[in-house]
Amino acid sequence: MIGSTVIGGGHAPYSAAWYESLKQTLGVAGCRQLGFYEIPADLLLSVVIPIYNEQETIRDVIERVSSVPIRKELILVDDCSSDGSREILKEILKEWEQRDDEDPNNSISVAYHDENRGKGAALRTGFERATGDIIIIQDADLEYDPSEYPRLLQYIVEDKADVVYGSRFLGDQPHRVLYFWHFLGNKFLTTLSNCFTNLNLTDMETCYKVFKREVIQSVAPTLRQNRFGFEPEVTAKIARRDYRIYEMSISYFGRTYDQGKKIDWRDGFKALWCILRYAYAD
Repeated sequence: MIGSTVIGGGHAPYSAAWYESLKQTLGVAGCRQLGFYEIPADLLLSVVIPIYNEQETIRDVIERVSSVPIRKELILVDDCSSDGSREILKEILKEWEQRDDEDPNNSISVAYHDENRGKGAALRTGFERATGDIIIIQDADLEYDPSEYPRLLQYIVEDKADVVYGSRFLGDQPHRVLYFWHFLGNKFLTTLSNCFTNLNLTDMETCYKVFKREVIQSVAPTLRQNRFGFEPEVTAKIARRDYRIYEMSISYFGRTYDQGKKIDWRDGFKALWCILRYAYAD
């Protein structure tokens, strides 16, 4: 990012002036190969971050999301954490409110659940608050890298896609090697989902799902799943509405159960049920 800023004439990354400078240096083809493009100055990205017992990473994820050079609103939803995450969020919100300098690229809001309802429920709360042109889901555990937002947004900004999934199983991005049976279960669930949606996704269970605002406005009121069943549910519903869906390769820094990973075999069976449940109707 630093290098692209320098050769972009010192202009703000992804601004019109920055992109024009890069086009003169690299040409249009070079810019496309490197993922350099213009993001409209008035575009707002909503970053929905569900949180449950993530006190070790919550400050880092907010810092890393904030550093992405795109105008955005961070919508944090605490799902009744019991490890101190809620208190940290209150501290962060207070710190932001007391800042002397106004950040034109970032705003932050926090919602609190009074009981633990699950990731899907936290996402619905976040979607209700989102006002951006584009909405992206960001887990709070830093398994996914926010610096990849520009790549994930490009085809939506260029109006080639309505939805983009970040795939952990495409391309040559770094991917921590972990659980074989999780990998196999993911492949099975993605394949089964594809059988009913007639899509050819490689990673239905990915966290990184990016939507145009109108997609969320259409789908969110129908969402019902409170936990990780959200993934097959939302996939079935966007497929049924014939939205243009793309996949982009992403990196993945998976964590172990000792590090706080929460999904387990019961969620796999729930995902299987959701694939069948939402195969033909909302």
